[in-house]
Amino acid sequence: MATLLNNNNILSNTTATATARISNHHDHKHLCRRRLVIRAVAETDSNEVKYQTKDHKIEVPATKVSSFNQLLGIRGAAQETEKWKIHLQLMKPITWPPLVWGVVCGAAASGNFHWNFEDVVVSIACMTMSGPFLTGYTQTINDWYDREIDAINEPYRPIPSGAISETEVIYQIWVLLLGGLGLAGLLDVWAGHTFPVVFSLALGGSLLSYLYSAPPLKLKQNGWTGNLALGASYICLPWWAGQALFGTLTHDMIVLTLIYSIAGFGIGIVNDFKSIEGDTKLGLQSIPVAFGINTAKWICVGAINITQTTIAGYLLGAAKPYHALVLLGLMIPQGFFQIQYLLKDPIKYDVKYQACAQPFFVMGLLVTALAVSH
Repeated sequence: MATLLNNNNILSNTTATATARISNHHDHKHLCRRRLVIRAVAETDSNEVKYQTKDHKIEVPATKVSSFNQLLGIRGAAQETEKWKIHLQLMKPITWPPLVWGVVCGAAASGNFHWNFEDVVVSIACMTMSGPFLTGYTQTINDWYDREIDAINEPYRPIPSGAISETEVIYQIWVLLLGGLGLAGLLDVWAGHTFPVVFSLALGGSLLSYLYSAPPLKLKQNGWTGNLALGASYICLPWWAGQALFGTLTHDMIVLTLIYSIAGFGIGIVNDFKSIEGDTKLGLQSIPVAFGINTAKWICVGAINITQTTIAGYLLGAAKPYHALVLLGLMIPQGFFQIQYLLKDPIKYDVKYQACAQPFFVMGLLVTALAVSH
């Protein structure tokens, strides 16, 4: 498969260069209509990045970012040459905690998790399957199929920058996928399942991840299907795995977590705001692109808040009034940060909103899990 970078001859050196080939010489405000290819590599001798065109060279200050961001896979991370760091960046460790937390919630909801050595080790194994292995696989395959859009939105990412070869990316995808599925099978053996529930969930989630990122379906091309798949993957699947591992996954819990995944749909929209430019150029109909920023931010807020209110109502009806009140209480700071950041400027404050509001959201997940475990 060809990428924007594969279509041009690229020269690698120790200075940062960006080459733009422009087909005409219209005014700068029409630059978005030109054929633009960016090549960015690490700057070693100065704090400037040089953008060179046929006619002139532009120098702008480079953003100083920490290597810690690079390891986590955070947007705007510094570039590295060490392979293990590049492989780790592709796996985006910053995305693992929600999956790990989902396993915690599932184990809590089972009502059968005990704080002994064996259960703790098994739960860590399940977290490893959900986080580093299968979420790492998901993020790597997503970057692989997003290499063209990343060349626009995030040209410093490992694949569009040429920091890692295509062969190495494919190898990483298979290692993570097979490692996650193998670990899932071992967890089923430990749990004594006659039907491999955990393995089936891992296999189904991996297939969903592929369909999310890869053609011909490429669910992420549509904001509705893409973010619903994302919400289900981040909330339902790890919860189901944790609950099935230590107890029984019941139909009512499947329905409850599917409802919760609607909030995950809203959270997914927050991540779409930063990619509006690239999504528009490549024809991806994310919610912000399809409805505009103002409408999209209200769809996002509505999905998150209505879902949690519905869950609180369910808990109240299930004679869990204290858990319902705690869940409603956790919505208060979320609402504050929505007003303070998300509704004010979702593009500028998307990361800050997630950092401030999401801890209260995930605590609500655990409150719900503890409520249904009794």
